[in-house]
Amino acid sequence: MSTSEKEKMDEKDTSPSEKLDDICESGGVIAEKDGSRIHCLTVIGQIEGHYELSEGQKATKYEHIIPLLVSIEESDEIDGLLLVLNTMGGDVEAGLAIAEMVAGMKKPTVSLVLGGGHSIGVPLAVSTKKSFIVPSATMTIHPVRVSGLVIGVPQTYYYFERMQDRIIRFITDHSKVTEETFREMLTRTDQIATDTGSLIDGYEAVRCGLIDECGSLSDALFELHRQIAESK
Repeated sequence: MSTSEKEKMDEKDTSPSEKLDDICESGGVIAEKDGSRIHCLTVIGQIEGHYELSEGQKATKYEHIIPLLVSIEESDEIDGLLLVLNTMGGDVEAGLAIAEMVAGMKKPTVSLVLGGGHSIGVPLAVSTKKSFIVPSATMTIHPVRVSGLVIGVPQTYYYFERMQDRIIRFITDHSKVTEETFREMLTRTDQIATDTGSLIDGYEAVRCGLIDECGSLSDALFELHRQIAESK
């Protein structure tokens, strides 16, 4: 038996408990159907950046996700990526870095928003070649916010403006929403208490062009397998 054949046998013999260990370790799992293998990667809780979150908070660590995306893109064994989101947002630069990595992949990619794709989760949702959202999911769109010391000088506001422009440019480049519509959603004052912005559900996200389609897991998988078939 060749080495590759033995490896395939070992993969088929993986027990459910071992698969669960893989999910706990990486937040993802590899699934195979009709000769195509996809990697399902989840982004949950807060996206952790340069500083660790306090104990007890669900977090997605960008230093784990970025090398994993490189591995998926380079692997001959993986045909496509399903990105499943239920995130409240988090570190802006970390979230945008992950989104840029996904957008730069040549392999088939599909995203599915479940529960919520809030704040910096919005660029992640639109970073794939096609995006889906379940009707009950919500997305919070608001201006950039920071915690900690803020110096009240013009340079600070210039920095905020430049960061906001980067996010808006990425979102409008990877979705059908216009810059005018997105900026209008950012500045609404009647939807979020003590803040400006918008809270939209799945249907609204599709209607404004932010997300491609309303759909479920089966719809996202069907689209991913379609992309894989076209790429072969």
